[in-house]
Amino acid sequence: MKSMDKLSSTLLGLSAQIAEGRCSSLELTEEAYSRIADTKGEGKRAFIRLFKETAIATAKAWDTLRAAKSPPPPLAGIPISVKDLFDVAGSTTTAGSVVLKRNPPAAADAPVVARLRAAGAVIIGATNMTEFAMGGLGINPHYGTPLNPFDRATGRIPGGSSSGGAVSVADAMVAGAIGTDTAGSVQMPAALCGLVGFKPTARRVPQAGSIPLAPSADSIGPIARSVQCCALLDSIISADGSSAPRAIAPSRLRIAVAQTLVQDDMEPAVAQAFSHALAALSKAGVQIVEIPLKELAEIPQAMARFGFSVVEGYAWHRELLSAHRDEYDPFVAARFEKGALISAADYIDLLKNRADLIRRCATLTRDFDAIAMPTVQFVAPPLAALQSDEQLWLATSLRIIRNPGVANFLDRCAITLPCHDTGCAPVGLSLVGNAMDDRHLLAVATAVETVLQQSR
Repeated sequence: MKSMDKLSSTLLGLSAQIAEGRCSSLELTEEAYSRIADTKGEGKRAFIRLFKETAIATAKAWDTLRAAKSPPPPLAGIPISVKDLFDVAGSTTTAGSVVLKRNPPAAADAPVVARLRAAGAVIIGATNMTEFAMGGLGINPHYGTPLNPFDRATGRIPGGSSSGGAVSVADAMVAGAIGTDTAGSVQMPAALCGLVGFKPTARRVPQAGSIPLAPSADSIGPIARSVQCCALLDSIISADGSSAPRAIAPSRLRIAVAQTLVQDDMEPAVAQAFSHALAALSKAGVQIVEIPLKELAEIPQAMARFGFSVVEGYAWHRELLSAHRDEYDPFVAARFEKGALISAADYIDLLKNRADLIRRCATLTRDFDAIAMPTVQFVAPPLAALQSDEQLWLATSLRIIRNPGVANFLDRCAITLPCHDTGCAPVGLSLVGNAMDDRHLLAVATAVETVLQQSR
């Protein structure tokens, strides 16, 4: 395997290659920056800031320690990217904006970044994103929009808001990425770029040192090439110390397929891939049970006028908007400003409705290992029209968060797995688990991933 191909491997694969002397951390790190610098690639749009000097020094240090036979931690010397929402000591966190460029550099790493470093990760850079994470398309007018790895001739959206993270993994600039997910912002770009994305139960991963969008729904999770990669990264950023999940025999799995809302308006390519995935799972012995779950229709009803991102986001942004609105992406500013029209009573009603739905849905799905649905009901659309048409941008943004936002609204964990045929537009299969049942969901996903790979 050539050096430039190594970052296409899984985290465990890279760790084994380094341990066996087939490559060094320095080689991987230099290859990461070479890929980012390639003028024919997406590096200049996938990353906002690079930490090259520190990364090279870290890589050399791990190579030296390994040569001295020092026992390495799990990510020792492996390149990882982090979203431009997380504080990195000595760097100004800008959240994909130009508004925050005037802020001083962070004094310390966010806990998530610190945990990655302690596990040996080489932090390559801060990845691009929808400005302030407000939107699911991944479009950024300030730093450019990284293109989806599929059909670059057309130029399709990467999905957002963790757009640069997904593209950095898809294009093998890094081996894994850390993003945030408020209404699908890890799940959507992972699904549209053909990757695995894990949204943990929000409270498992500390959010200190990251710029919030909606604290009631924000969560932090990984994007990578496999379920095992995501499980490893999750165990590190959550600090739960869990070992790798063991796959459960398919015949022991019971998966619910919701019939309400989440299968509406599927594009033919998504409908076909979803149907084939369910058929493959059933053939492998998984018990597939269709359930109405009509309660899901109440989620868009509860958020018909506004969601957590609008009202809680406005609370954080109102002073910045007042002073620097002209520096915002106008589409993003307009969304936040809708929060000024929301009353406290309306917000309290939303909290009550959410708590009620969480209780009712937990009762209805407690006997299942997961709920299955298409992650996104359409394949990645072309970018061009979405950049210039605010109404199309908004309508598409609201459509794309419909399915993945279910897990956030219900305060659950979720994972998206590729379920499309090779060469076709990427389609994601979402598995939604129960709150705080994250490691079980990862074990379920490990089994599902194997079945899907064997069925291709």
